[in-house]
Amino acid sequence: MAALIRTDPFRDLDRLTQQMFGTLARPAVMPIDAYQSGDAFVVHFDLPGVDLDSVDLNVERNVLTVRAERPGPDAKERDLLVAERPHGVLSRQLLLGDALDLEKITAHYDAGVLTLNIPVMREAKPRRIEISRKDAESKQIES
Repeated sequence: MAALIRTDPFRDLDRLTQQMFGTLARPAVMPIDAYQSGDAFVVHFDLPGVDLDSVDLNVERNVLTVRAERPGPDAKERDLLVAERPHGVLSRQLLLGDALDLEKITAHYDAGVLTLNIPVMREAKPRRIEISRKDAESKQIES
């Protein structure tokens, strides 16, 4: 028995557009770079054209949420020929590990880039543990 599958040639295009620009129910995401630098993690969020007053940054449990709003074009500019830049509410959530010190996160906004510095907890940093022997010799092991 053969099954009939209905195809929609625009389904993939619609899905890609929703991922790039978001919908009212699911806002568009913002691109990030994240890396470890010494005893901290650094995260850069690209927010070009976003006023700092519209940026909301909070941490609840281990989830960091960044929300921002980029205004859309003015009513005078409604004869747009191309509209590729996302506008409206932008949102991004990051799940942070237990080893990070969420009480000491610092944030800086410059030239459309929000930079977060998230330090590693002192207890989570690697340390040397000394192992003793019966014959009183000791050996150092790095963890």
